[in-house]
Formats: sequence, C-alpha cells, structure tokens
Amino acid sequence: MMIRGRFSDPLLALTAGALLALMISVNSGLASYNSPLFASWVAHGIGAIAAWLLLQLLPFRRTPFSSAEAVAAPRWAYLGGIPGALTVVVAAITVNSPLALSGSLALMLTGQVLFGMLSDSRGWFGVIKRRLRANDIIATLLILFGCALLIFVR
Repeated sequence: MMIRGRFSDPLLALTAGALLALMISVNSGLASYNSPLFASWVAHGIGAIAAWLLLQLLPFRRTPFSSAEAVAAPRWAYLGGIPGALTVVVAAITVNSPLALSGSLALMLTGQVLFGMLSDSRGWFGVIKRRLRANDIIATLLILFGCALLIFVR
C-alpha cells in the first residue's frame, strides 16, 4: 500500500522518533542527578519556551484539519500534556533501570502500537475506525520479539 501525503511525512516521523530517543536519553541523565519528576518539569519548561520561540519565528500555517470556520476543539484535545508528562517521568525511570534506553524505547514503541491499534479499532479520539487485520497482530508480535531480543539477549 502506498503512503499518501507528502513525501517528507515519513522523514519527519523518523526525525521525531530520533528526537524522542534523544529527549528521553538526556532527560533520564538529568533524572539520575535529581529525580524523574524534577527532570520532567525541566524538560516541559524548556519545551514550552522552545515552542513559544518557534511560534514567534515560524509563519502560521493552516493544517489540513483547520478550516475557515472557527470550530472549538473537543475538551479531551487539551489533555495531551498529561500522557506526555507521564511519558517523560516513566521513561526517565525505565532508562535508568536494566532496560536501558533501547529496551525502554522498544517497549514504548510496543505500547504505542498496541494503543494505536485499540484506538483505530474503536475510533477513539476522532480517528477513522479501522478493523484489525492479521498483519497488525503479526507486526505486534514481531515488535515484541524484537523487544525480547534487545532486553534479554546480551
């Protein structure tokens, strides 16, 4: 199946994944000197400043989801920072454990895929409802097998 959209979208997604790994590594380093909660506060505070700077420097661009009519976002759309903050705290804890960075990221990827499949199958959060297929289950099992290799084979 061909990926629809801009050619740069998969590259942007890969870049976001690399930045996530970098953020988790740096944040867990800070957490090892203080606490995961303090590291989360620092990461989110600096992230808020960086986001504000980007808003000031980059031109406003409409997304495919924005329209000329002003439509209020659903209330749940404003709660994305809560799982983001919990992700930073929990990742800082697990990276400083025997799982290390690669094991933590592999299991985080598995959690993302499983929750994504559940959200897709239920149509949660406004996503298009999609039936699970056999290849979804096979891909998840392969990811879990890769996690096991990263964590248990040394």
